[in-house]
Amino acid sequence: MRTLKIIALATTAACALAGAASAQTAPGAPGAPSTWAYAAKTGVGASYEAYVDGAYKDGGRTGTVSKVWFSIADGVLTETMYGLIHEAQIKQMRFTVQTSTGLAVEGPDTVAKTEYLHVDAEGRPLSPAYKITTTDKQGRFVIEKRIFTDSDRQSLFLRVTVKALKGSVTPYLLLEPHMANTGANDAGAASKTALTANEAGVFLTLKGSKPFAAASAGFIGASDGLADLKADGKLDKFYASTGADRGAIMLTGQLPSTRSQVTVDYAIGFGPSAAASAQAANASLKTGYAKVLAGYNSGWESYLASLHELPRLREAAMDGGKLVQASALMLKVQEDRTYAGALIASLSNPWGDTVDASKPSTGYKAVWPRDFYQCAMALAALGDVQTPLAAFRYLPTVQVSEKTKGNTGKGGWFLQKSEVDGTPEWVGVQLDQTAMPIMLGWKLWKQGWLADDELKAYYGKMIKPAADFLVEGGKVGLGWNSATIVPPFTQQERWEEQGGYSPSTTAAVIAGLVVAGEIAEASGDATSAVRYRATADDYSAKVESRMVTTKGSLGDGRYFLRLNSDQDPDNKSVVEERNGQKPVPEDRMLDAGFLEFVRYGVRPADDPAIVASLPELDDESMEDLYRVRYGFTFPGVAGTFPGWRRYGVDGYGEDTKTGANYGANNQMAPGQRGRVWPIFTGERGHYEIARITLRGKPAPGALEPVRQTYVKAMELFANDGLLIPEQVWDGVGADTAHPYVRGEGTDSATPLAWSHAEYVKLLRSVADGVVWDSYQPVKARYGR
Repeated sequence: MRTLKIIALATTAACALAGAASAQTAPGAPGAPSTWAYAAKTGVGASYEAYVDGAYKDGGRTGTVSKVWFSIADGVLTETMYGLIHEAQIKQMRFTVQTSTGLAVEGPDTVAKTEYLHVDAEGRPLSPAYKITTTDKQGRFVIEKRIFTDSDRQSLFLRVTVKALKGSVTPYLLLEPHMANTGANDAGAASKTALTANEAGVFLTLKGSKPFAAASAGFIGASDGLADLKADGKLDKFYASTGADRGAIMLTGQLPSTRSQVTVDYAIGFGPSAAASAQAANASLKTGYAKVLAGYNSGWESYLASLHELPRLREAAMDGGKLVQASALMLKVQEDRTYAGALIASLSNPWGDTVDASKPSTGYKAVWPRDFYQCAMALAALGDVQTPLAAFRYLPTVQVSEKTKGNTGKGGWFLQKSEVDGTPEWVGVQLDQTAMPIMLGWKLWKQGWLADDELKAYYGKMIKPAADFLVEGGKVGLGWNSATIVPPFTQQERWEEQGGYSPSTTAAVIAGLVVAGEIAEASGDATSAVRYRATADDYSAKVESRMVTTKGSLGDGRYFLRLNSDQDPDNKSVVEERNGQKPVPEDRMLDAGFLEFVRYGVRPADDPAIVASLPELDDESMEDLYRVRYGFTFPGVAGTFPGWRRYGVDGYGEDTKTGANYGANNQMAPGQRGRVWPIFTGERGHYEIARITLRGKPAPGALEPVRQTYVKAMELFANDGLLIPEQVWDGVGADTAHPYVRGEGTDSATPLAWSHAEYVKLLRSVADGVVWDSYQPVKARYGR
């Protein structure tokens, strides 16, 4: 009964605002199955909000904390969040246009261009406010959308201009809610003055500066406005609401017909009630486009101005600093505005356009301590002092302890993946994710940003339990996981797919223990300091015997394995099957994880096993299943630029046989194949810096090849919104539903925060002439 009352109140409120289009209730509940949106975003945004004593609170320098995020893909507004950063309320908002020669829909029938609204004299973005232009493929109209949030309210602002190019056009706004982070349980209403939706105590109201000529609410695939228009070119089935039924819905509003152009401002307000969401939308419209945009831009300008290292990083860039400035914005945008310092992986759901949305999903809008570490270190590299500190202070939220609900086992390790409030999602143990919080704390301490007293406090409550777990391991007990962990054998390596002795994981564990030794010593715990260092020494001494094969089937037979499940790297044991790919002998599966030994200082760049492993890693003559390295060319740009896959036999990508998305229809297929990740171009650039600076400070110009090859490549992998993807298309296998070209981001996830972080850190390393992620105590101990 309570649910029915909420629906009735929402519908009544919508009708009272301006009168419903008709008294009819839409048929066809619950509508067609819903999915998330296309994940290759060209824009993401949110308001900049200043901390109040290291937290997000209303009433500070930037006033009310706006908790609205948006994304843009294929020229349309896609997943838009309100509340916590993973709580989607909108799947997409797009336009369809009736022309004299037929109906055209934004996306499939248009070509999109993404630009920043606010840039400096050199064209570098000053805020994540966007101008999105979609042009009809038949040249009949152009739509321009200007998109940003209201930094003082829980609302999104859009200025929409539709220009007719050939005769009269009639535009229709199509809004598909995904209230309360699902697409299958919404109710909505439509009138000439408002479109509304709700689920589970969350409400949305869309208001315009001009009324709609007509409006309708319906269930997708049964009574929605787009289906009505496709049937006969007219919106002639009007429904005031979806009534008491719930499902996947679409809200449609007709704009005035025009032979020239029509401009309308829209505000989408969110809130815990219909009245609150309407109030937010009304207040934004009343404030007006110019003032709302000015406030939004001002906040972001102040943030960029606070980044004292940004000017040096712009000089290290190859594009004049456009991408690094965008990267600074992207990293800060992707922080929750309730839990300060909660840095997520991406504002996207990977391959979202074929992923079921009937149940709540965070996708990549969640915390992985590994991605988190990369982002915090990149923000520190930019000169952001406050956010990395907030991030470090946040980390106990995602550390397993006796306080973790449902935990019956050993604590000290960090959750594999969690919601920003600390709710566990995935509970595999990844030892690099337990080491990296220690490494971040040490870095902030040595920067002089984390005071001694605070470091000592965190040593007792967070760092020591983590370091002890890296030494002792133990039996865990959370969710499905009851394994006994024996470090440095990790239950899952950094790609979360297999267990064993992993070079990348072991590098982080050794570095984490060495710096934990320094922190323990500074905290007065000399006994633990000795133990941490001794354990690190033991792990380091066994690196080659555990992870370097001398009888491999590739190259000269001597190289680092991606993973070894036992103590013998020469026995060709089989690596577990994952992502639909068949199991293969360990010596046939390569990755670049061994370069992390050099990055952190565990091994020097000229270490014999490191050097011996590069030819196999870089062998482009291998068949595509096992091949890791690929070269890319770009129109109008001289040279070939390198990229690497996560590892050979990676199945986390589109199907080479059918072109289908990864995991389509909830099935793992043997043709699935992971593509090239821009992260590894940055990682290789860091190795090259370590190699060039092996004997000390680089000579003038010595790092120029790094800029020309690795920095430039990462810039070329970015899209027109200056967003760097998780994966780029390598051209292998069948064409997909999206017409990718080589080097273009796929539907996996864009922007990937880690990709932006790696680019920022590469620039900082170039600017400093030393690897930003290196740890001096580690290098002094092993890297000589």
